[in-house]
Amino acid sequence: MAKNSGKKDTQPDDLPHNLSRRNLLKGAGIVGAAAVGSTAASQVIAQDSPQSYQTSSPAALEALEALTAEEAETLEAICDCLIPSDENGPGAKEARAVHYIDRSLASNNKDSRHNYMVSLAAINDYAQKTRGAPFYQLIRDHQNSILSGVQMSKVPGCAPSGSGFFNMLRNHTIDGTFSDPYYGGNQNFVGWDMIRYPGIRLTASETEVAQGAELEPNHQSAYDNETYTKMARNIRMSNRGGSGNA
Repeated sequence: MAKNSGKKDTQPDDLPHNLSRRNLLKGAGIVGAAAVGSTAASQVIAQDSPQSYQTSSPAALEALEALTAEEAETLEAICDCLIPSDENGPGAKEARAVHYIDRSLASNNKDSRHNYMVSLAAINDYAQKTRGAPFYQLIRDHQNSILSGVQMSKVPGCAPSGSGFFNMLRNHTIDGTFSDPYYGGNQNFVGWDMIRYPGIRLTASETEVAQGAELEPNHQSAYDNETYTKMARNIRMSNRGGSGNA
């Protein structure tokens, strides 16, 4: 637990309570949240929850592609605040949303890398000055207080602004928790299980359609399907100048 530096924190003690993890699940829907992006961003910011969910085994160490070790630790703490694990199941931390974000910052989200570097450093600096420890070492109440300040652009140094960074990070956290595991997040399909999304079906009978979320989850990435696998192989072969016909 971090020591309080004695300085008064001017931010409110909690994140807004009208938008919670439960509202995310209600608002995103089953199929929509499986590929959720910016359209659902306004529907999620989780309040502090009991962290009774425990992962069955520690995550294996893995090389980072874009983030530094401290940035990843700070980011994981933030993602855990946004979509926390609780008595109902896992959250963004268990889904490895940070792994998704790290991979995206090394590829399709390269343009956001600078904003992450600057903003995560600013958040840690602010935490150190107001609470006496880096963000990832603080208790949850203090973390939520600082994130509320970021959201309201009251934490200096964030890029492009506090609210701008907060909204971008919130979107990426949602994506990393609920998107197809192929992209690095949603580990063990915990995000899909959370929203009771049964997985992709190339065909569905009337009975299966009627069952909807009551269908047994198939725990398959879209890219586990032969159609998508063959397509990806053909694209790779085409890029190499070869024939991809099987």
